[in-house]
Amino acid sequence: MTNPKDTMAAKKVKKVLLGRVVIVGLAVLLQFTWLFLLAYQFSIRFSFINVLVNITGCVVALYIINQWINPAYKIVWTFVIMIFPLGGLCIYVVFGRSILTKKVREGMERVHREVLELIPRNKGLEQELYLEDRSVANQSKYIVDWSDFPVYTNTTTRYYPCGEEMFPDMLADLEKAEHFIFLEYFIIADGVMFDAVLEILKRKVQQGVDVRLIYDDFGCVTTLPHNFYLQMRELGIKCVVFNPLKPVMSVIMNNRDHRKIFVVDGTVGYTGGLNLADEYINERERFGYWKDTGVRLEGEAVWSFTVMFLETWNYLNHSSEDYTAYRPQVYQKQPFTADGYVQPYGDSPLDKEKVGENVYMNIIGHARDYVYIFTPYLILDNEMLTYLRNAAKSGVDVRIVTPEIPDKKIVFMMSQSYYARLLECGIRIYQYTPGFIHAKSFVCDDRIATVGSINMDYRSLYLHFECGVWMYNSSAVMDVKKDALDTFAKSREITMEFCKKQPWIKRVVWSVLRLIAPLV
Repeated sequence: MTNPKDTMAAKKVKKVLLGRVVIVGLAVLLQFTWLFLLAYQFSIRFSFINVLVNITGCVVALYIINQWINPAYKIVWTFVIMIFPLGGLCIYVVFGRSILTKKVREGMERVHREVLELIPRNKGLEQELYLEDRSVANQSKYIVDWSDFPVYTNTTTRYYPCGEEMFPDMLADLEKAEHFIFLEYFIIADGVMFDAVLEILKRKVQQGVDVRLIYDDFGCVTTLPHNFYLQMRELGIKCVVFNPLKPVMSVIMNNRDHRKIFVVDGTVGYTGGLNLADEYINERERFGYWKDTGVRLEGEAVWSFTVMFLETWNYLNHSSEDYTAYRPQVYQKQPFTADGYVQPYGDSPLDKEKVGENVYMNIIGHARDYVYIFTPYLILDNEMLTYLRNAAKSGVDVRIVTPEIPDKKIVFMMSQSYYARLLECGIRIYQYTPGFIHAKSFVCDDRIATVGSINMDYRSLYLHFECGVWMYNSSAVMDVKKDALDTFAKSREITMEFCKKQPWIKRVVWSVLRLIAPLV
């Protein structure tokens, strides 16, 4: 008699083996193998080919060294190419570039030029902030100068310490939608969370609301069917896929849309770490309790999130439209309430500027008393490591919370490999005992906070499309601090003794993992 458990296990194995991840992965692997074997055969048959490969390896290594990119990228790629010239060159051709292809870059720049004049900087407000606090004004100035998104007042903020607190408000705001709903997410999965959202979206479409959805194909490859966008369109929901996963070697596959953007009628917006899947609201248990954070904006600053969404939407659809029809003031005539300074910002591999990382480093570098950080992944380049260490050496109370139960064990080991260097400078590190912390939040000196989608790893900081909200003297700032203090109390503080007790083999693995960190 067949065991039902065995049958279910067999079905799961079959589903995995026939899934798009495996099929696409095998197709790319076959193409890479073919490319490598072809080059290898030529190098054996024709001795000059082998010489040419070595010369090419040296030239490419020199090219990499002279690029204005992160030094860690230079080291690891130079090491790989010089040690394994043929294989290293093949890998670099496919995965080595951290910037977008020329065609993609030109398409995105075309759309970006359209929106630049729609998000002008507020010189009067910048001057007001400058007179209030020059160092804070400089942080805000960096964001507008290098991401093009200005600072606002006339915006209220609300911080959420967990997904299950944020989700009911998201549903309530969707129910209030009368004109348009824009959603952009890395992961969407069937379940309690998305089913509740979808039920509202279907009703809103019937009421004439303009509903649009963007999702990342790689993020959803194991959670949604490949024709999900067609299913949404049949329901009247306008839907596009970001960077569809294809079984071909492509540099752009490195670049994903990791943003979380939620906009209703141009007046209400959300961002943070939450995707539209049940683990984010703890309806499904994965890696213990799942802690995530988010922020709700209501007011003029939502315009920046609307622009971010429409910019991506029009690039993907090769379209253009009247952006001004979606301004906050179109559907709310009365003035918005002011709550400090609020500055949404985006980051992308479109340029060579690492806005997300520099926002973090500016907060750390200007800290006077403390910086508290939530991050699921602590994979630091030399610049970030230097900023953190120097802040602690200068007397700033630097505390970092990482997960106790990781979602990716290799990445978790990478994070732990940095602990000793941080602890020796007085930085305090905590592992979140209840489970997995997916939050990406900073709070500093009771004045500044940022909440968004940007992890402290190479992918978020160098390869992905990301977003966040920088806040100064907003009510949400102190709520982030309160959540940090509560989280410290629930977490296990890591000591130097913990690092010293690790077996020598694990320390060797840590060293290797730090070397390859830019590739993960």
